[in-house]
Amino acid sequence: MMSRSYTNLLDLAAGNFAALGPAGGGRRRSGSFASRRMPRVMTVPGTLSELDDEDDERAATSSVASDVPSSAICERLIVVANQLPVVARRRPDGRGWVFSWDDDSLLLRLRDGVPDEMEVLFIGTLRADVPASEQEEVSQTLIDGFRCAPVFLPADLYDRFYQNFCKGYLWPLFHYMLPFATGQSTKENGASAGGRFERASWEAYVLANKHFFEKIVEVINPEDDYVWVHDYHLMALPTFLRRRFNRLRIGFFLHSPFPSSEIYRSLPVREEILRTMLNCDLIGFHTFDYARHFLSCCSRMLGIEYQSKRGYIGLDYYGRTVGIKIMPVGIHMGQLQSVLRLPEMQQKVAELRQQFEGMTVLLGVDDTDIFKGINLKLLAFEYMLKTHPKWRGRAVLVQIANPARGKGKDIESIRAEIQDSCERINREFGQSGYNPIVLIDRNVPSVEKLAYYTVAECVVVTAVRDGMNLTPYEYIVCRQGIPSSESAPEVSRPRKSMLVVSEFIGCSPSLSGAIRINPWNVESTAESLNEAISMSEREKELRHEKHYRYVSTHDVAYWSRSFIQDLERACKDHFRKPCWGIGLGFGFRVVALDPNFSKLSFDSIIMSYGRSKSRAIFLDYDGTLVPQTSLCQKPSEELVTIINTLCSDKNNIVFIVSGRSKDSLGSMFSSCPILGIAAEHGYFLRWTGDEEWQTSALSPDLGWMQMAEPVMNLYTEATDGSYIENKETALVWHHRDADQGFASSQAKEMLDHLESVLANEAVSVKSGQFIVEVKPQGVSKGLVAEKILASMKEKGQQADFVLCIGDDRSDEDMFENIADAMKRGIVAPKTPLFACTVGQKPSKAKFYLDDTCEVVSMLSALAEVSEPDPTAGLTDDLATSVSSLDIGDEQIQFSNTRIEGS
Repeated sequence: MMSRSYTNLLDLAAGNFAALGPAGGGRRRSGSFASRRMPRVMTVPGTLSELDDEDDERAATSSVASDVPSSAICERLIVVANQLPVVARRRPDGRGWVFSWDDDSLLLRLRDGVPDEMEVLFIGTLRADVPASEQEEVSQTLIDGFRCAPVFLPADLYDRFYQNFCKGYLWPLFHYMLPFATGQSTKENGASAGGRFERASWEAYVLANKHFFEKIVEVINPEDDYVWVHDYHLMALPTFLRRRFNRLRIGFFLHSPFPSSEIYRSLPVREEILRTMLNCDLIGFHTFDYARHFLSCCSRMLGIEYQSKRGYIGLDYYGRTVGIKIMPVGIHMGQLQSVLRLPEMQQKVAELRQQFEGMTVLLGVDDTDIFKGINLKLLAFEYMLKTHPKWRGRAVLVQIANPARGKGKDIESIRAEIQDSCERINREFGQSGYNPIVLIDRNVPSVEKLAYYTVAECVVVTAVRDGMNLTPYEYIVCRQGIPSSESAPEVSRPRKSMLVVSEFIGCSPSLSGAIRINPWNVESTAESLNEAISMSEREKELRHEKHYRYVSTHDVAYWSRSFIQDLERACKDHFRKPCWGIGLGFGFRVVALDPNFSKLSFDSIIMSYGRSKSRAIFLDYDGTLVPQTSLCQKPSEELVTIINTLCSDKNNIVFIVSGRSKDSLGSMFSSCPILGIAAEHGYFLRWTGDEEWQTSALSPDLGWMQMAEPVMNLYTEATDGSYIENKETALVWHHRDADQGFASSQAKEMLDHLESVLANEAVSVKSGQFIVEVKPQGVSKGLVAEKILASMKEKGQQADFVLCIGDDRSDEDMFENIADAMKRGIVAPKTPLFACTVGQKPSKAKFYLDDTCEVVSMLSALAEVSEPDPTAGLTDDLATSVSSLDIGDEQIQFSNTRIEGS
């Protein structure tokens, strides 16, 4: 059995558990066949950083070229989805297969938006059980004739992956259905929607995603290809791809809703899925609501905030900007219009017009599942007939119930409920030759479905949750018909339509002329139905024109073209920045940083330190010398000893440069008598412990505090867990212990509020790590560091070594000013400048250390090569006495101890 910790993603996906069995017969043959005969095959791309204990060839940094000659390679789009846009049928004689395009597949239609010079390759499973002995031949047929590379999953694995985890757990959860029954689980005869999370199903999900990854590896050229992954079935795939090809251009589009953080946080693997999605370059959603929920989850669970710049939303994830795309998918106009031109279409429309002559037809077209709200629609129509008797005998609701895509007891229950409602309503309101409900419980051909769209006065969608739902779009196109010059008036005549749509479906925001409803409110929905079919003809025409204008211009080609353009923009810096992979399992991520940004080498800094004669060392405190999250914020004895050793070297000037108050820092470092301290970002300054505090030359007028503090108190009272820190020259609002989602929103609001109130005051309002701070203008760590370096030059001790370490935004000023110090002649020529940030993140610093432990270790290494002055920290008389003694080192140490104790 594998570890439940899932530390190593590839070990997890190796499938070494008996429940799933082997990877499937024929896979090895298919893989070797594809790598031998499929064009443009490349294995490992440019640079890899493999940190797990894997095979030697994958653990080492490598660059392996393909055996295939690189002749005239152009960009290619690899579209990866659960199912290929291909229909497979066994020949009547049982010998071989017949394949054809699936005209209803969205994936097939997105090709219309792809640039002409870009090739499209599809990867996915077939909706057919292909024996292992035929898989190689089928693969070659599909790649040659359809540019499709099939993924063959063993039946048992596919059932666990698709039925149990995707449809039985993820799909209900993403549609806001929590598994309230903790004992409920998936059954052998099908997945019950809303079943509890099962580790075995999650393992199958990851393993199935690994099979898709292996197929991609067989055909990919990572330097030129774009990979577009579709939907929740393949959310683990980006981490596999990013781990192997850390510069690969990856896009992901979620076709289902993304639930609110309160729902999503119940997912046991919530962080793993968020992190694997963030390994993409662009993530697409149908609506802003879905994107907002995803961003909220990233903020609450990973502490990652988004930024909006020039209309684009992005998340900064370890130096990479992950773009967020909001674009509802459209329909394929050409496909619908081609069906409308068919002769049998005109015949079917004529039949339906005759069948429903004198009737007002309302139409519902839905899959049979628990979220489509079919029974709510029936109840609303029943209520309309009760409250508006004029429609009895005149209004008909035709409900097309497409066969369910999943299986299980929930589906059977829904079907029985729908059937019971139809029978009851027809019994109560039916008349001779008239049934108010016409239920079509079968798979309806495209011609027949579009004919119903054409004759319907109103389409009703009452889904309680749906990712997109293209039914209203198809209806609008059918009601528009085709140009009259191309067909008979029977088909081209309609130019009006009405829509009653649920506010919980993805297409609702784009249909501004539709009547939006809450499907759970049956009475209100009934009134909306009556309003829709009672509306004036002119109003119906105006609403139809508005909808058709949008649908015809925002088709599937527009959607795919827009996504590809944004993906190209998101990936434009891929080959400009150095990047490397770090982390294990689903925690794997690619860090992309400035080319000049590197980890601080202990050997390098020690060598420069030893050669120099006048050193300046600037150290931030919180997050640099002690962790931000540490409960004990006082410096450890080890840290105090290291700082005292550094300070005692006559060649060193050491300063703590912090935003903390002077009283706090003075108290914590009282045992460091010759340590310099710059408090409150440099407003207060002292060179040693026995000196008086110097203040900034700025005006001491702090009257603005009386204006700022009441505003900050308002937000403190409204935000549980927050508090105000009153400094002598600044006010700081802390919200680390508050609810991060709410506190982050409050911080942004407070920032705007304070900037407005203090617009005419000489202060700056800035946000930092869990803080909002108001301080006088012209006070920064950068300026105080520059002041100290200038003072050293005036005293004839011009610095020839500068070390500056910090971890947050306020330290960036220090890094920037130090970088300019050499240009301005404040430090000696060719002075080694070591500006170092804590943590691997974009920074103005040139170096980084991973955490506070590494900072202390580095300072300890410098202390070991320092040359302490035995007189440092003593009074003038004692220093003279000690320095005049001509005794050995051991006696000097003894003398120091005796004097300190006296």
